[in-house]
Amino acid sequence: MRVKARGAAALLTVPALLLAAGCGGGTENRPEGKSSGSPGASTAPGATTPARTPLERAALVQGDLAGYQISAQAKNPSAPDGQPQADRKACQPLADVMGDKPDPAAGETVNRGIGSQKQLGLAVSASLSSYAEADAKRLVDRLREAVAACGAGFSATVEKQTGTYTEVRAADYRVAGDESISWTTTAAAEGVSAPVHLVVVRKGSTVVRMMALNVAATGKKAEVPHEVADKQLEKLAHTAP
Repeated sequence: MRVKARGAAALLTVPALLLAAGCGGGTENRPEGKSSGSPGASTAPGATTPARTPLERAALVQGDLAGYQISAQAKNPSAPDGQPQADRKACQPLADVMGDKPDPAAGETVNRGIGSQKQLGLAVSASLSSYAEADAKRLVDRLREAVAACGAGFSATVEKQTGTYTEVRAADYRVAGDESISWTTTAAAEGVSAPVHLVVVRKGSTVVRMMALNVAATGKKAEVPHEVADKQLEKLAHTAP
């Protein structure tokens, strides 16, 4: 892993699976039927494979996207856990969406790290979260309000680690689903800064969260590839709970 990639690992904006995929060390090569993404799943001879949930069946797996490495491994133990706390109440939804799940109302969350073999250093995270439909709608509403209110930026802290987020800007990103919101921001922590692109899509009571950055060149803008977003939403539509 490059030095810049190690520095980018400190950015609180990005789940550890994203960074692991971008560094090429987190490829999940097991067949879909044996890739639950659930910590502690047994693979011992004769063991019964745990039944996968609808979200796990809907999540991307290795082989779904040509030219990408997809990881479902547990995240780096050195990465901070939990939901970041913003220094401004209006910006808390933006801090929340950077955490382990999109916000505290989420039920189950299944994460994937996606590393591009086409664009060196491009790393994407994709997560699926279950909600009560009313809570999923409120999440999207709160994110719209926060993007509008927090253009000047904010900071967020998790496990005594603090990152700052500036230049929060709504982005035009066309994607399927019942409703969606997309924005960009510049994240900085421990002397490293990187532009980050985020897309949140609601499909019924399921929320899909996607983030992208370039871990090989942290100053380079990144965008969630449409082929990744489209494939994830297509798979969700075909395996919806």
